[in-house]
Amino acid sequence: MNITIIGDGGWGTAIGLLLDGYGHTVTLWGPFPGYLDDIRAARENTRYLPSIALPDTLRWTPDPAEAVANAEMVVLAMPSKFFADVCRRFTALIPPATPVVSLTKGLCEATHCRMSELAQDILGLERIAVLSGPSHAEEVARKMPTAVVAASTDDELARHIQQVFSGPFFRVYTSADPLGVEVGGAVKNVIAIAVGVSDGLGFGDNTRAALITRGLAEVTRFGIALGARPETLAGLSGVGDLIVTCTSAHSRNHTVGVRLGQGEAIGGILNTMDMVAEGVWNAKVIHALACKHGIAMPITEIVHGLCYENRAATAALAQLMSRDVKPEHTAGVSGRER
Repeated sequence: MNITIIGDGGWGTAIGLLLDGYGHTVTLWGPFPGYLDDIRAARENTRYLPSIALPDTLRWTPDPAEAVANAEMVVLAMPSKFFADVCRRFTALIPPATPVVSLTKGLCEATHCRMSELAQDILGLERIAVLSGPSHAEEVARKMPTAVVAASTDDELARHIQQVFSGPFFRVYTSADPLGVEVGGAVKNVIAIAVGVSDGLGFGDNTRAALITRGLAEVTRFGIALGARPETLAGLSGVGDLIVTCTSAHSRNHTVGVRLGQGEAIGGILNTMDMVAEGVWNAKVIHALACKHGIAMPITEIVHGLCYENRAATAALAQLMSRDVKPEHTAGVSGRER
């Protein structure tokens, strides 16, 4: 197939490498012509996926029309912060019936929409799926066994994505719950910042396990309140992605948290990062939605305070530990705490 990937970051590049290895013709779009020239010359995405050799069969272009010309499938791999703006550059260029796959994990700050909803609205798409799960770009590029979920309300489309992306080192399951898959992918990044803060403060395995477990409770409450299926959040795109993002050295969100825990200011941290830490931007959206719907998310509230209210990490821990004691399982069917 002719497959276009919109986004020249680490994840877009890794997926391009994966699909090229299956024999597809892959074109990657990026916004900066000079940087794409550097990638072609070095045959390496030095900024976003260093130390991974790229085949010369991968095509790179900064021209939106050229990128999607003759595309039989389009993959959206840009950060959530820039997702809407990039989609607008492709308005009217992608035929509505073209299968589109969103890899982006996050919610829109302006509209609070999921990325698939945003793409559908801006691009006028008819067939869109999401692909998500515990999948660091660095490991996918190195052919380390990985399992993810392709989700769509269109079962035929989900199975089509499954067939295109599945291979010896990349296993794809299907789901009919794209809402749950996208919510899991968005909220876990916020929880990973909190786990990083704990590690940065020098706390140990007990604290990390507590935060991941109670973080999963927040992911689940939030997802159910918005209409997700509980089993989705207990799967690869929920608990699976939460585990890998909270514990991996590859995790940008965990790294942000570690540095916050060590006393750095959020502005200084972000200024030194080439890649986007989705949890920082999504903490604001998820916190706002939790307040709007009355969903108890104390860990998310702490991360929001650290990123946007100049709270100190040690004070944040004290706030979490001094909450009223209660039974462990208190969520009602709506996802709210009783």
